[in-house]
Amino acid sequence: MSDTPVRPGRPSVRKLPQLPPAVRGLPSASALRLSRPSDTWFKPALSVVVASVVPHLTLLAIGRLDLIVSTMAGSLCALYGHGLPYARRARAVAGVVLGMAAGLAVSLVTASLTGSTAVLIAVGALLAAVQKVLCDATRIGPPGHVIFTFVSSAALFAPQRLGQIPGHLALTLGAGAFAWLVALAPALVRREGPERRAVARALEAAAVCAADPGPRHHSAADPGSRHRNAAAAAVHAAWQCLLASGRPTPVRRSLERLVVHAEAAFVAPGSGAGAADPERLRAWAALTRGRGPVPTPPPAPGTADELYGIDAERAVLRAREGRRAARRALLRRLGPGSPLLPVAVRTLIGCALAGYLCSALGVGRPYWAIVTAASLYQANITLSWNRTLQRTLGNLLGVLVFAAVLPVSRISPLALVCCCLFFGFAAEALITRNYWLGSVAVTPMALLVLEFGGAHPAGELIGDRVVDTVLGAATGFLAATLVTNRRATGRVEQALDATDRARAAAERTVADPAAEPTERDRARRALTASLVELREAGDTAAGEWWQRALPEQRLLAAEQAGHRTLAATAPRRGPTAHAPSIGAE
Repeated sequence: MSDTPVRPGRPSVRKLPQLPPAVRGLPSASALRLSRPSDTWFKPALSVVVASVVPHLTLLAIGRLDLIVSTMAGSLCALYGHGLPYARRARAVAGVVLGMAAGLAVSLVTASLTGSTAVLIAVGALLAAVQKVLCDATRIGPPGHVIFTFVSSAALFAPQRLGQIPGHLALTLGAGAFAWLVALAPALVRREGPERRAVARALEAAAVCAADPGPRHHSAADPGSRHRNAAAAAVHAAWQCLLASGRPTPVRRSLERLVVHAEAAFVAPGSGAGAADPERLRAWAALTRGRGPVPTPPPAPGTADELYGIDAERAVLRAREGRRAARRALLRRLGPGSPLLPVAVRTLIGCALAGYLCSALGVGRPYWAIVTAASLYQANITLSWNRTLQRTLGNLLGVLVFAAVLPVSRISPLALVCCCLFFGFAAEALITRNYWLGSVAVTPMALLVLEFGGAHPAGELIGDRVVDTVLGAATGFLAATLVTNRRATGRVEQALDATDRARAAAERTVADPAAEPTERDRARRALTASLVELREAGDTAAGEWWQRALPEQRLLAAEQAGHRTLAATAPRRGPTAHAPSIGAE
């Protein structure tokens, strides 16, 4: 506006609010920065090696290494479900095995019926989109849909006859059954391991929040707000893990008590004499994560032991109506109004464009471009851009590693098998530090798999992979920018309404002296879940392009009000003022 003063009698010009730009800046250096490895990185790494070594060596012994792609499809299922309690992991990994076999069956049948590259690319793109939506809706990742797309796309371009398909599927299901056993084997040694890790993460996040709670009226950018959001997500994940863990045991009862203390630490950090001690929370987390007994914290004041139990909520979820509600929620995530639909359209268009462009340029393996494009699509444009940089850098470095290791792999079939197993382990060991670092190991493994069917010219393999990577990444990200996701803001508005309802329900139960303790527990957990969903929806929409302005003020106000309501439960559920001893179960 001009600095000229407004003349008397002339209405002042009201300054219009500035809308956020339709196109936001994209990060570069931060996308490639290494982070600390996951606390469970070795579990999927070891699982996939163990699940692969038996089928690989069996095929080596009978001289049929050409069938290794079929068994690898089942062995890779061991990568899934490592964050789930074993009761749910059994169902999840079984579903992964069946889904892998279904995608492989579609690809093999299509490959046996047609040799048209155009049809094969179309089917590959459609399968990639369906696999992306199903994995996102069921939240089965990591590694999500990329493994499914890798297997189904590779099978599309392998010569096939109808009579061979039952044998290939039998090998996949057999290897998948063994992978299922590998994924569940740790339950024989430590059946509450996933629950203990989830609760330890909640305690650690609550300790960070208790140490730096931030100002009372926080903004979305201040560290205290980030700590509260992270603690809320960790506590919610711990409750969900305990709900899905199966029948109560003494260890799980102690874990429930620990989550109550973690919850109290983040809902009202630094609130007077009953404030949580960060060092005590960290000590509990260390003992919970360890192999010894689970610490037994004291009861929160004004509560009874049965308040820590979640048996009633677990019974509701397992009842017929609870299962129906879960199915309805899944169908809503897959329905016509789902926010996942634009991402599915991006995947379909991007994979198809990548495949057709590579085919037009005469590249012999367009399925690599399909997989590259499919791997880019994340929750929003910003995250997809990050993945584009990571995938491109990782693949280009990976072909250099492949060129160096190829002579070693050709010493003998056993050397080839060992190289594949090594890179399978390295990929999972490195990928939690950054996706591009894991891709450095994934790329040579994918290229070495082709060697099981016979030796190929190294220059041809490297050249095709470089071209497919660059074209797949470019066309894939182009599709992400052209296909808008205006439903991201709509998801925020729906999450705001759900948070308002959950907060009102929690306030009613807190104010009602006749409310049952289990009802208050349920309302508080529902409010925490709604706040986690709200923050996830807000973060997703903030990284999206071409959409209307976000209701940022309402979002911040809803988060503040929700955390105030949670804090109102602290006098009933807060930790004791004195420092308790850390007992053993």
